[in-house]
Amino acid sequence: MNSTIKNRIPRYNTLIRYAKMLRFGEIHTKIDPTTGLHAIIAIHNTKLGPAIGGCRFYSYKAAELALKDVLRLSYGMTLKAAACGLPHGGAKAVILKPHGDFDRTALFRSFGDFVNELNGRYITAVDVGSTVEDMTTIFERTPFVIGAKGPGRVDEDPSPSTAKGVFRAIQAAIKFRWNRDDCNGIRVAIQGVGHVGYTLAKLLSAQGAKVTISDINQDNVQKCVKECGVSSVLPHEIENVECDIFSPCAMGGTVTLDLINRTHAKIIAGAANNQLAHHQNPHAMLARDIIYLPDFLINAGGLINAAMTYTYQDLSMVDKKVDHIYDVVLTMLERAKASGKTPAAVAEEMAFEKLM
Repeated sequence: MNSTIKNRIPRYNTLIRYAKMLRFGEIHTKIDPTTGLHAIIAIHNTKLGPAIGGCRFYSYKAAELALKDVLRLSYGMTLKAAACGLPHGGAKAVILKPHGDFDRTALFRSFGDFVNELNGRYITAVDVGSTVEDMTTIFERTPFVIGAKGPGRVDEDPSPSTAKGVFRAIQAAIKFRWNRDDCNGIRVAIQGVGHVGYTLAKLLSAQGAKVTISDINQDNVQKCVKECGVSSVLPHEIENVECDIFSPCAMGGTVTLDLINRTHAKIIAGAANNQLAHHQNPHAMLARDIIYLPDFLINAGGLINAAMTYTYQDLSMVDKKVDHIYDVVLTMLERAKASGKTPAAVAEEMAFEKLM
């Protein structure tokens, strides 16, 4: 490990202080030498109900980075669930991907045992690096899983619900900013067109928006251009596109101070988790009269889908709950305007009001 990477790894004591600051409830670790499993489950809060959060399967350069990831993601899940009025708390799991050869099925069975040991306080689901097949393997060992295939289950891909939630949030922001009920002629730049970004582009284009996309995966770009009738630019060009709305739908950390100072957008709203490169960036956007819609609120459609299918096994309840994101966003923006606070600060206040 080179010295630059080593210097970026947070110390364990620093991470524990971070967890205490976020008021964490539980942090569990399991190591299974037989399968190579090294997993961390962080349960942030269960006041509103069992905690839901995906299982990330990723090659971390150090265990400390995995712990940092699971802490921040779990905290975000608590805010997401509370802000949308779900009867669930927030949690997250990470599995450090083993080096070399390993038996994936055996590893995820072992993880399923780990989840089961928590007696329902944590319910797992698909996340970066994990698949529906992995969830089905976990289901062999525990019922506390969403997205598995099996008898009597109605789980489905939650990404369309995530995209619809972001779309409804954008509609609310357009209503608030320009007092419009349509997207005709609105210029939107979407950074990343995987499952969620693609569906978002499709929804916006169908409503008359002029959409420009980018993605590091050219197959994703070509599919979106062909099926949605959008324009495309290279990944490094998307931040400079003339647009009314910038939508980060790839990885986190892309809303930098540099982007905020350069963008032509008046609204920043996307599906990516942890978009802010720095926690002070909402203030910079407020100073530039840019409306920022916090990711933990507007990308909650996938969590809503998961919660409704897990609790009720009834997909008909999903769309109505996702549509409610529109009302929540409008309320947040009105409160932010009245108070002079950032939308991000108000969204957190709204979430914590549910947890009091």
